[in-house]
Amino acid sequence: MTPRTTGLLFALLAVSIFAAQDGISKHLGTVYPPIFITMIRYWAFAGFALFLASRATGGLKQTTVASRPLLQITRGVLLVSQIVISVFAFSRVGLAQSHTIFAAAPLVVACLSVPILGEKVGWRRWTAIGIGFIGILLIINPLHANFDLKIVIPMISTTMFALYSVLTRLGSRSDTSQTAFFYTGVAGAIAITFIGPFYWTHITLGDWFWMIVLCITGMSGHYLLIRAYSMLDAVAVQPIFYVQTVLVCLIGVFIFNEVMTLNMIAGSMIVIGAGGFTLWRESRLGRKQAQVDPPGSV
Repeated sequence: MTPRTTGLLFALLAVSIFAAQDGISKHLGTVYPPIFITMIRYWAFAGFALFLASRATGGLKQTTVASRPLLQITRGVLLVSQIVISVFAFSRVGLAQSHTIFAAAPLVVACLSVPILGEKVGWRRWTAIGIGFIGILLIINPLHANFDLKIVIPMISTTMFALYSVLTRLGSRSDTSQTAFFYTGVAGAIAITFIGPFYWTHITLGDWFWMIVLCITGMSGHYLLIRAYSMLDAVAVQPIFYVQTVLVCLIGVFIFNEVMTLNMIAGSMIVIGAGGFTLWRESRLGRKQAQVDPPGSV
């Protein structure tokens, strides 16, 4: 297989594992506190990040040196907080409805990139963002008599993840991906350890099995994603995450007996279409910029 095909395969395997991970998170999140579950998961994540850092060029000492340490720490704390809220959303709102809203993350990233990164968003992408948010309104169906305010939970989670993504772009201007990954795992694990032990709960033997699987899927999924990014541009990888949305919705419907309404299906198709167009525009603009300012020209 070509490097591109291998990279796409790694990305597809990664999002498939992440979809299974979300299903396990919903199962555990309905029984145990989401903070506690995330803390155990992050302890394994931090160990994996330390292992990768020790094997990187320059070892642990060089990997931990960040040009903007406060930014990297903020990213790690933001992501672990977002995961706690996501697990809470899975258990209270549902996998299907949460992930149809999560699909709007690229649109929120495009909005936040203007004030934070100073990027310019043209009328085409603003139009796609507007259409995408119409899709979000269709999903949450605010005019329905039984509108549930709990739908705000995945919306908060989506915004937090989009902010994390924008800060990751900002950090990539000065720090390597190995350094960013290290701080994501270790800073997040340290932060949640200050709170998580207060939610310590007895876990049954059967659920310890699922907790271990959750940790393994987290590490293997991140490893495959790292391999995918090493072979492909980020713009080529991002649309594959929409496969995760489809898989998670299927898990929600067929395993947890959730209901996908027509407005959720139509809304998610609109959001995915708008998000895909936004990513495509970023790809085209990125290629044009590369032609104008090739690497090493500055």
